[in-house]
Amino acid sequence: AEDRTGEKAVLQRVVALSGGSKAHMVVLTTASSLGVEIEKVYEKAFLECGAARVTTLHIQDRADANDPENVAVIYEATGVFMTGGDQTRLASVLGGSEVGKAMHRAYKRQGVTIAGTSAGASAVSEHMIAGGKRGIHPKKGMLNLVPGLGLLNRVIIDQHFSQRQRLGRLLSIVAQNPFLLGIGIDENTAIVVEPDLTFEVIGAGAVTILDARGITNTNVNEAKKGQLLAMCNVQFHLLPEGQRFHIEKREPGPRIYQGALPQALTQMVEAAQEAIQPKTSKRKKA
Repeated sequence: AEDRTGEKAVLQRVVALSGGSKAHMVVLTTASSLGVEIEKVYEKAFLECGAARVTTLHIQDRADANDPENVAVIYEATGVFMTGGDQTRLASVLGGSEVGKAMHRAYKRQGVTIAGTSAGASAVSEHMIAGGKRGIHPKKGMLNLVPGLGLLNRVIIDQHFSQRQRLGRLLSIVAQNPFLLGIGIDENTAIVVEPDLTFEVIGAGAVTILDARGITNTNVNEAKKGQLLAMCNVQFHLLPEGQRFHIEKREPGPRIYQGALPQALTQMVEAAQEAIQPKTSKRKKA
């Protein structure tokens, strides 16, 4: 539910990180059932944010996900954006496919920005929520975890967080899987993850962080499915725009003040894209 028609703060940042006025945005609609309708929405939004070019890939099955032509489009992108919809469908179609592998390589070798909204955000992580029961209180077995796309590790991402009152379900996940850092993202809000695994919060809402590594007095092992979970010493962090957090260290970073990141970021990214362009061309020929 990011703003796509007004100031578009989140999408503006995606374009800036993807090269600004030189950005080639590739939109993946795999999770969505809206097809051409959602294509037009994002093409208009990204062009209004200053992108030079927008290409939409309607990858609907494994054949599409292994098509060399679609793979080539990923390597030509400076930014890849996954729409909302069904994250299970997104992961099952793209996971382990040639397009999925290309996204990993483009991200790690070419510095391509990978972004997603709703289902597209959930699928970025190595583990993701596939579905389950709702409820205010954390209960054992509320949700199912399945493999995601693996672009971000040791976290579990939940979206529409405050709007759909998802604190209970994220608590249940981290209580049963303390090695995962729980990240709950509000609507029209995003985290921008940097190479050192520090992320910055942007947008209108907040990000909730749940760290259960120090959990004590818990009945996780003894509880039966559907039973309320007891948990003490779970760390809770609430981060509005401008706040930073380190995923591996699991601690806050220095705050970024509004207005501190403007055109300089776009210029820096554009320079980096130009610097790696020759390497990109050689790789594609190989």
